[in-house]
Amino acid sequence: MELLERTNMSRSNDPARQAVAARPAPSSPPRKKVLIVDDEKDIVDLVAYNLGRNGYETFTVGNGNEVLETAVKVAPDLIILDLMLPGIDGMEVARRLKSDSRTLNIPIVMLTAKGEETDVVVGLTLGADDYVTKPFSMKVLLARVGSVLRRVETGPGTPAEGGLLRAGPLSIDTLKHEVLVNEEAIKLTLTEFKLLSALLTARGRVLTRDQLMDKAMGTDVFVTDRAIDVHITAIRKKLGDASWLVNTVRGVGYRLRESPDDND
Repeated sequence: MELLERTNMSRSNDPARQAVAARPAPSSPPRKKVLIVDDEKDIVDLVAYNLGRNGYETFTVGNGNEVLETAVKVAPDLIILDLMLPGIDGMEVARRLKSDSRTLNIPIVMLTAKGEETDVVVGLTLGADDYVTKPFSMKVLLARVGSVLRRVETGPGTPAEGGLLRAGPLSIDTLKHEVLVNEEAIKLTLTEFKLLSALLTARGRVLTRDQLMDKAMGTDVFVTDRAIDVHITAIRKKLGDASWLVNTVRGVGYRLRESPDDND
């Protein structure tokens, strides 16, 4: 009995064993927070349920008036935003989110029943990162949410050497994530930044829509050709008078031009 007690005491005084005992158990990473903004309760409940099953923490808002306040309070990693909202509509909500320093970096996935390209382009121009048209597949929405969050985590995804890229009036600083046109800064979403950087890096070579999808959104997400076209349209609008930089090669894809006369 005395031998057993001495043995136990020696073990309890062993520094190595004490270090092991004091070592905290590994903790799981915090769940990503998603704010769902929609006035249709059935849709909100369905989206929240499926996001919860896939490991997300969800918060919900039923009208546009409360979105900014809730976003500041909750600090979500992503916002799913319906464009058709009572009170302040989704377009105005997106504008306010992107003009407030506290929320401007929160990615937005738009939900819209509108099928017109102009509505989607306006939303993307305001700063939304992606969109899903109602009625939508839950698998598609989950894939888009996951894709946008991965793009945010991995950063701009520009060339490994980083630095400054130039073409005509356009310059892109891949380290500062800054885009200048005629020395004036323009704001691009992360997806737009990746698309424009990919075109500039290609140095006049044509990139197909599939190549652009891979560079901007990853190879594990299904994105339609039309989605790329809509993002390109949004980029051109932001480029303004320099929209000629992004050239459509009909039937193939897109390339970047260094001058308006470059038609080769």
